[in-house]
Amino acid sequence: MTTNYTHWFIRARLKTRQLLLLVALAEEGNIHRAAQVLNMTQPAASKLLKDLEDVLEVPLFERLPRGMRPTWYGETMIRHARVALASLNQAHDELTALKAGRFGQVSVGAITAPGLVLLPPAVALVKQEHPSLNVSLQIETSDVLMERLSHGKLDMLVARLFANHDKSDLRYEVLAEEPVSAITRPGHPLLNVSQLGLRDVVSAGWIVSPSGSVLRHRFELMFQEEGLEPPVNIIDTSALLFITKMLQQSDMIAVVASDVARYYASHGIVSILPIDLPCHMDAFGLITRTDKLLSPAAKVMLRALKSTAVTVYGSRFEPSADDLD
Repeated sequence: MTTNYTHWFIRARLKTRQLLLLVALAEEGNIHRAAQVLNMTQPAASKLLKDLEDVLEVPLFERLPRGMRPTWYGETMIRHARVALASLNQAHDELTALKAGRFGQVSVGAITAPGLVLLPPAVALVKQEHPSLNVSLQIETSDVLMERLSHGKLDMLVARLFANHDKSDLRYEVLAEEPVSAITRPGHPLLNVSQLGLRDVVSAGWIVSPSGSVLRHRFELMFQEEGLEPPVNIIDTSALLFITKMLQQSDMIAVVASDVARYYASHGIVSILPIDLPCHMDAFGLITRTDKLLSPAAKVMLRALKSTAVTVYGSRFEPSADDLD
C-alpha cells in the first residue's frame, strides 16, 4: 500500500548542515564565525540559510550591522535543530555501543538529595542486570537540568518543575516531598540546647540557598512568621563541598535537604541540629519528554528508578507504555 503523504522536511530536502548552521549562528551571532566553525565558506553558509528561509517562507534571522539575531521563527527552528542533532548524536552513540557489544547508554540528571539517596541503588540495579550499559549522571539544579533536557542532552531527570518551566512536552511523576534540616559542625554549642527554637538561632551565621530561590524565600518567611527579623549573617551558596568545609571551621548553621543532612551526619562530617524547620522545599519527581521516544537503555533506567523509588520513598506510579515494554 502506498501513500501520497510525504514529510515536509523531505519535500524541502532539509540538510543536516542547515541544522548545524542554525545552531552555530545562534551561538556565534555572526555568519562569518558560524561558517568558520562549520569549516565552510561564508557564501556557502549564506546560501544554505537563504535556501532554508525560502523553503520555510519566513525570515529566521535579523541581519544587523554587527551580526545576526534570531527571529521568533528562528528561535523555534533553532530549538528543534538542537533536539534533532542531539538525537542523531545519540543514535550514533547507541550504534557504536551496540557494535562494541555494549547494551547502550543513558544520561540521567538529578538534584542533590535524590542523587545521594535514589540514584546509587537504582544505578546499581541497572548495572546488576546490564553491566555493559553506560550510565552518565549529572547532579545540578532543576533549572540547569531542565535546560539540558530540552536540548536533548539528558534522557530523564529527577528534579523539580517550577512555574517558569514549559511543561507542554513533559511527563512529570511525583516522587517525594523534600523537608530540610539545619546542620552544624560536630560539637557545636547549640547541639546541647534543649527545646531549641528560632529565637535561639536568629543571630547565628547561616549558609542558605541564594537569594531568589524558593528555599531562601521560605527560610526568611519562617522567621518573619515568628515575629523575628531574618538573619543578616548569611552566606549564599548551595555548594556542598564548601558548606561542609565551612561548617568544620566555624559555628555557622547550614540549611540542606534532610536526606543530604542524614548522609553527611552518618559519616560524622556534620551534626543535625535538633530544631524544626518548616521551610521545606517543593516535591521533586521523574521528568521525561513526551515528544521523544526513550531508547531501550533509557527505559531500563526509568524502570529501575521507579522500582527503587517505591522502596526509598514509598512512591506509587500509574502503569505506562515504558513500564510495559
